[in-house]
Amino acid sequence: MTITTMTMRTMRTGIRSSVRQGVCGVVVALAGFVPSAALAQDWTTPRTPWGDPDLQGVFTNKDEANTPLERPDGFEGRKVSEVSPRELADLVRNRQVQHDELAPTLGGAETGAGPIHWFETFQTTSTLPWLVIDPPDGKIPPMTPEAQARERAVARLTEVQNGQGRADSFEDRSMYDRCITRGLPQSMMPAIYGNAYQILQSPGFVAIRYEMIHETRIIPLDGRDRIGDDIRLYVGDARGRWEGDTLVVDTTNFTNRTHFGYNNRYNSERLHLTERFTRVSPETVRWEVTVEDPQTYTGPWTFAMPLTQDESQPVFEYACHEGNYGLSNLLSAARAQEAGR
Repeated sequence: MTITTMTMRTMRTGIRSSVRQGVCGVVVALAGFVPSAALAQDWTTPRTPWGDPDLQGVFTNKDEANTPLERPDGFEGRKVSEVSPRELADLVRNRQVQHDELAPTLGGAETGAGPIHWFETFQTTSTLPWLVIDPPDGKIPPMTPEAQARERAVARLTEVQNGQGRADSFEDRSMYDRCITRGLPQSMMPAIYGNAYQILQSPGFVAIRYEMIHETRIIPLDGRDRIGDDIRLYVGDARGRWEGDTLVVDTTNFTNRTHFGYNNRYNSERLHLTERFTRVSPETVRWEVTVEDPQTYTGPWTFAMPLTQDESQPVFEYACHEGNYGLSNLLSAARAQEAGR
């Protein structure tokens, strides 16, 4: 993605940026991530008119954009729940300083991408020290030899970051750069902007709208059969069910052309995601994801983060016209460079 593309898109959502700092804010945020019974004994999960747990609303997880996926060095032998609010507050302050220093050079050391207030994810208040909760060491299992070989084979694609890399063909550009998809679970992971999500429910179905790339997942709850194994989808084939007050979503039938956003590791077609959505407070839904991909990782792993309800951040249109122009410009510029013009 070119810096022009990124700048234009961030301008659309920069007005929604907010700053919440201090230990008090961290303590409140942590409270929203514990089981609801610990918050208020008289609070119960709301219900839809047809009796399902009500998860509906507009949510954001932008405050976790600066939270590392894996456990940072210095916390060996500790779990997420064992990090004190004071330690987390210190981590938040350090992350804010680091990102304040990074912002002026984001997208290019000479020009940058604009002032910090354009970005939703700078000066955010992480509610967690890291995201991986299983394995207990907070680390993603190693990649399989097969996955390592696959990564080497597609290295020319994974090098395409922030408009850099090959431009021999449109196929050299990432799905994200081409405004096609971010894939799963990346579509629901925090990004530099566009972190709004909307959950809608009807009898027998749940829909999740993502602001980034403007995708919508339709999740049937009626126990229908899956699509055929020869059909592969960018965001997979989802089937949902209720386990108590938790919505469990099993998704299979992925294409191998998408990758996990935090580390750009391409998944295989055997990727199986199990998501759990649980409303733990009036303003918070806990989102937990278990990743199983035996052709990519040596074992399953799970991460979790809160989705914070915020009706002031409705899903904005993601037209992506500038991305379409950007792709044409990248290819034509590469041809002009080759011709020596």
